[in-house]
Amino acid sequence: NVTAVLEFKLLGFSSNPYHQILLFMVGLVTYIVTILGNIIIILVVTLESQLHSPMFKFLQNLSFLEVCYTTTIVPKMLSNLLAKRKSISFLGCMAQLYYFIFLGVMECYLLAVMAYDRFLAICQPLQYGVIMTEESYTRLATGSWVTGVLTGFLPCLMVSRLHFCSYNLIDHFFCDISPLLRLSCSDTTVTEAVVFILSFLVLSSCFLLTLVSYLLIILTILKIPSASGKRVTFSTCSSHLMVVTIYYRPMISMYVRPTYNLSSELSKAASVLYTVVTPLLNPVIYSLRNKAFKKALGKTVFR
Repeated sequence: NVTAVLEFKLLGFSSNPYHQILLFMVGLVTYIVTILGNIIIILVVTLESQLHSPMFKFLQNLSFLEVCYTTTIVPKMLSNLLAKRKSISFLGCMAQLYYFIFLGVMECYLLAVMAYDRFLAICQPLQYGVIMTEESYTRLATGSWVTGVLTGFLPCLMVSRLHFCSYNLIDHFFCDISPLLRLSCSDTTVTEAVVFILSFLVLSSCFLLTLVSYLLIILTILKIPSASGKRVTFSTCSSHLMVVTIYYRPMISMYVRPTYNLSSELSKAASVLYTVVTPLLNPVIYSLRNKAFKKALGKTVFR
């Protein structure tokens, strides 16, 4: 009995009103800190001429992406925590799904590009200025955005063409692929296969490129004679690698699977890591641990 579903109801987290208020407060503070932190990075890199290098421009791209990424998910999640009618329209759900995929893919490529940039700067410092030119930065940044935009279309189109029966409860806090596939009363075999292939290609390739770049960086660091220089460089790169692992591990466990049979609670917990935690950590790890950025931030604040 197939009917046209005009809206979905997002079940979100706990139904306990006290838990919902607590989650709302934690989520709101996290969202505000995430937005402010990333906007500060964008402004400081824009205003300070000494930060107009490819490394900081990639960081600026990442900060803008994180603002968009977390805004795609968190405001609706927060409103549903307090609302009695926790609903989202069908078109709103598909739009949220598209931006989630597009920005998620974009982040994978951008993290890989940033790892490559760090590899060149640390492992091939004499050739860095020749290889990572303004033109190279523009090509890599533009390529990451365009690839993300194009990759999001196919899975979103296939999900939007599925039939949904009268049961329209999504056991999640946003419109993710797996709960929508479980909800559909259509045959989702082809859609699951396409999503699996795309997820495998994007996540595995970007993660391997990022991992190889940092492994080569670590091998180079081990050759540094100065103990203090070795410690500082290794500390920075290990922090980057930690954020990358936090982002990739739940995404790979959720999407690089032939079937989408994870429990709803596990899916929600994993989703919080890459939709809420990672956008919060990126400003801290990639900027506040960088001496050049902290110096520029001080000049911007006290000028």
